[in-house]
Amino acid sequence: MLVFTTLPDQESARQLARMLVDNHLAACVNVLSPCRSIYFWQGATEEDEEFPLIIKTHAEHYAALENFIRTHHPYELPEILAVETAQGLPEYIHWVHQTTHL
Repeated sequence: MLVFTTLPDQESARQLARMLVDNHLAACVNVLSPCRSIYFWQGATEEDEEFPLIIKTHAEHYAALENFIRTHHPYELPEILAVETAQGLPEYIHWVHQTTHL
């Protein structure tokens, strides 16, 4: 499973990524370069720089991962989107499963 979220700065993105890996909720987290997000929030169009995360995890950990992100995320309403993977390199999928089951 891939889970996506965004954070307001590089340091908070790195901290959340490390906590997810350290707590075995993710096998790997990619902290991407900043992007420009344009969105509608509380009656106005907003524009901010954000740092996207791509989180690799096992589907059975989604509920715990979502709860962890909600608890540690600085946004009132964090973006949390999950996509189940249809296929992948079997050895990599096995590594994700093993790493999140420690």
